Amino acid sequence: MKARISGVATFLPGRTLSSAQVEKGIRGYVPPAGIVERMTGIQWRHVADDDQQASDLAVSAARKLDLDGIDLLIFASASQDMVEPATAHIVSAKLGLSCPVFDVKNACNSVLNGIQVAEALIRTGGHRRVLVCSGEMPSRAVRWQVSDRAQFVESFAGYTLSDAGAAVLLTADARRGVFYRDFSADSTAWGVGTLPGGGSAHPRDPEYSYFKGDGRRMKAAFELVGPDLFLNALKHTGLGWDDFAVVAVHQVAMPYLRFLTGVLDLPDDRLVVTLPDHGNCASATLPLQLSLGGWSPGDRVAMLGLGGGISMGVMLAEM
Repeated sequence: MKARISGVATFLPGRTLSSAQVEKGIRGYVPPAGIVERMTGIQWRHVADDDQQASDLAVSAARKLDLDGIDLLIFASASQDMVEPATAHIVSAKLGLSCPVFDVKNACNSVLNGIQVAEALIRTGGHRRVLVCSGEMPSRAVRWQVSDRAQFVESFAGYTLSDAGAAVLLTADARRGVFYRDFSADSTAWGVGTLPGGGSAHPRDPEYSYFKGDGRRMKAAFELVGPDLFLNALKHTGLGWDDFAVVAVHQVAMPYLRFLTGVLDLPDDRLVVTLPDHGNCASATLPLQLSLGGWSPGDRVAMLGLGGGISMGVMLAEM
């Protein structure tokens, strides 16, 4: 038995911010004009309403799918409504479901890891219809009061992030589905990008409630790990990128996307470039590209994940 991705849906909040508007919203320090778009290629990002929660974005995406017979719900996101309980419970209650639930969390690879867990449970016969959903709300962790250039650089990653909801339905299928998966991590680099607040290390200090990161160190960490995880997927399956209708790649900045596509020799006509119009949607990025990509039932798709921590993942599937 295989696990087939039988449905993909996303939800993008209607409110948007341009990179110029982001720069104008920064107080206490005046960044160089145009630096956000120039450094990242991002023109727009989505921002949820003040009364929306991460669970609401996941619910809005999930309601676009056929939820009959769901026997497991996994909430997979870098964001969460609260520390306790698992946000999956809140999503399930809002959807009116009555099935087991739990959360999976691994930065921008959360959804990909959620699919990984769902596929394993379907293959072993534990479940037959699993909903993996995400609600990413990084807008709540953006630092707008900036004291100086150093703090602006440290907070820069937050200005690239975008709110989004996503839902992926996996069902048991005897013929087609996920046929390759591989994951790796270099956890020694966990400190290069963090949102420290809310856990046992910094439970209540508001100073730790903002994204902190070092983009150069993170890029160097991914380059040190290298592209073998992705290239080995082709070697082990005997396929080339042209054999896939869509190659979904996590996107954080256009310069790094161009670097990665060059290293992997990815054909442009297989990519769905979402970054300029939608920003970095965290773990909702791969579902967003699948929902916008031109694939049909029976086509192959590839998902290439990059996440803070740092982690990498690749999954190949016949839709």
